[in-house]
Amino acid sequence: MSEPVFLKRTIVKQTLWSEHLQEERKLRIYLPPGYNEVLSYPVVYCQDGEEFFNFGRIATLAGQLIAEEDVEPFIIVGVEVNIPVRTQEYAPFGSRFNPYMACFAEEIVPFIEHNYPVRRTPDERIIAGDSLGGSVSLHIALAYPGLFSRVLSLSGAYYPESQDIIAREEDLSWLDINMVVGLQERDYQTDTGIYDFVQMNRDTRDLLASRGATVSYREKDGRHLWGFWQKELPESLLYFFNQ
Repeated sequence: MSEPVFLKRTIVKQTLWSEHLQEERKLRIYLPPGYNEVLSYPVVYCQDGEEFFNFGRIATLAGQLIAEEDVEPFIIVGVEVNIPVRTQEYAPFGSRFNPYMACFAEEIVPFIEHNYPVRRTPDERIIAGDSLGGSVSLHIALAYPGLFSRVLSLSGAYYPESQDIIAREEDLSWLDINMVVGLQERDYQTDTGIYDFVQMNRDTRDLLASRGATVSYREKDGRHLWGFWQKELPESLLYFFNQ
């Protein structure tokens, strides 16, 4: 018996040199079943790329959505993180925050668009992340609205510095964000302190909505772990691909 169609995919590993970060950055690229270079595809860019593939099982989930939910085939780009400096890159108070955002928007996206047949409009790009990866995804969208207007946020770490940046925005009617947070994330220990992620996400939802953003928001039983996020990924992806 042949294997299920959702297992027939290709994952390519590539390495990009970043002038902004002055180091190499590894990428994992999922090409869907039936991939054809003469076609064009929507694209999902993920922070914490290795974790999205290994713990989020996003490649398998994507194949299932394509095969079983009639979702249009899409490409996934996982941007691997330099773990020792993750907070410095993903948090607004980090020393590498601005170079990382510039690397993402000005180097990684053009590299992918030069080498793969991805669509090049904000409504055909999704930027996704978990925890600080969720908040930096939103910050990249805010900094480069011509690139990204659709954000997938799994338990986003919206620290006060992030909320201050959002509060300075006046018109976010172009932004469409899907947010999920676990109800057991009220006293989560991070490398910068203990935070109530539920309240952070509620406050951020309200900030975004008050500035005209389209916000899809849900709270579920769950902890600040990939076991929770993996279960929520299909619903979050379907939110964008069923529109």
